[in-house]
Amino acid sequence: MNNPSTDIKDRLVLESSLGLEFNDNLFIGKELAKPTDCITIFDTYGFPPDLGLTHQGYERPSIQIRVRNKHYQVGLTLAYDIKNLLHGLAQQTWNGTLYTVIYCSSGPALLDWDENGNPRFIINFNLQRRVA
Repeated sequence: MNNPSTDIKDRLVLESSLGLEFNDNLFIGKELAKPTDCITIFDTYGFPPDLGLTHQGYERPSIQIRVRNKHYQVGLTLAYDIKNLLHGLAQQTWNGTLYTVIYCSSGPALLDWDENGNPRFIINFNLQRRVA
């Protein structure tokens, strides 16, 4: 089973309207200095497995998606587009993993301004998944 960020990356790349390409403007785990306009997915602390579902292999991880863009409104709009794409997805299988539910737990919200004055927005998601 992949880490959640890899599966979510693949789902975001599939959505052509977002214009994302892995290692071009979409990254995992480390936000690079260039390009300015980019998205980075981080694996974050999730919740412990549900004791009633542990024997079925369910996990409850979480991810954070950071959107950086030189234009405030463009970055915020992209963050909302990502939220709207992922929030509420259920019963979908990617890379051999069944995602029974994905939901936005917070955001989009302004995180900060980077050292070059570009706004960075974050969106947090909780997931429930198991090997398909």
